[in-house]
Amino acid sequence: MNAIPEQARPEQAEDVVPNGTPTLQERQWAAGAHLAALILALVTSWAAGIAGAVGALAVWMIKRDDSPFAAEHAKEALNFNLSMFIYAVALVVLSLVTLGLGLIVTVPLAVVIAVVWLVCTLVAAFRAYDGQPYRYPLSIRLFR
Repeated sequence: MNAIPEQARPEQAEDVVPNGTPTLQERQWAAGAHLAALILALVTSWAAGIAGAVGALAVWMIKRDDSPFAAEHAKEALNFNLSMFIYAVALVVLSLVTLGLGLIVTVPLAVVIAVVWLVCTLVAAFRAYDGQPYRYPLSIRLFR
């Protein structure tokens, strides 16, 4: 028989990781926490901030005990999506309080918020998949 002895068998890629380096599965969960915001925003365009927060919250609840890396990314995504939702609500309130005159300011700011949200979410997902930490700009730290 040409059986390979146990010692000579090549190990799986996930089994050989230096201390502190997240596994492929942890990186996928972390990236998924960020991408859940985009996917849920496409499905429910009326409440993109809340939908993204729900997706990130789900990942955080699932992975908080067994993957510190994925849990940290999910918490970041949760904080960022809630922050973007708060900013969007503030713009709507500003428009209503000014009886529509605030639209001159709020419409361009809404476009800027949407672009920042999209770009930062994609950057965070790529960073998570690469196994790197990421802190969103303009994020209110509601969950620590």
